[in-house]
Amino acid sequence: MKNLMSSSITFALVFFLLSLNPTSSLPSKRETYVQNACSVTRYQDLCAKTLLPFASVAKNSPSKWARAGVSVAITDNKDVLRHLLKTRLSTIGKRDRVALSDCRELLQDSLDSLHKSLAVLRTLRASEFQQQMSDLATWLSTSLTDKDTCLDGFEKTSTRSSSTVRMIRKRVTTSLYLSSNSLALLNKLAANGL
Repeated sequence: MKNLMSSSITFALVFFLLSLNPTSSLPSKRETYVQNACSVTRYQDLCAKTLLPFASVAKNSPSKWARAGVSVAITDNKDVLRHLLKTRLSTIGKRDRVALSDCRELLQDSLDSLHKSLAVLRTLRASEFQQQMSDLATWLSTSLTDKDTCLDGFEKTSTRSSSTVRMIRKRVTTSLYLSSNSLALLNKLAANGL
């Protein structure tokens, strides 16, 4: 009897707790949209975190997700570039200064490629779709290459890097991941069509 009573209380307690928040373990529609979109990316957690604000608008639209991915990459690229421009040269060694100068130029080129991509994504046309996809793939790949080249420049500098250089590497790496996600979202759009 005591065991039956204990089981009843446990069941009632579990039922009560579940009734307080019945959907706590179920993803929301927005989360489902972003998980579906980000499933094609290499950095899915970063993708989901950065694109969740776009979910209620993008829903299941590959073109809107591609636009959102490029928009996020642009915002991050601008922030990283701003950080690089503010970096005091006195805080890093001579070789790192050369790498920083190159990196600033490369991130500006990357930003230009991202802006061109967003402009085209805003004006997609069925009659020009294949050419637009080709151009977009080129520009987003260029953005990735620019960031990768920036990171290579810092790898060739001193083995004992300063905290400033470590921070630059970390920020540029995240920016590279966002550009990679953008390219993956574009490839999904290219595969699905308009």
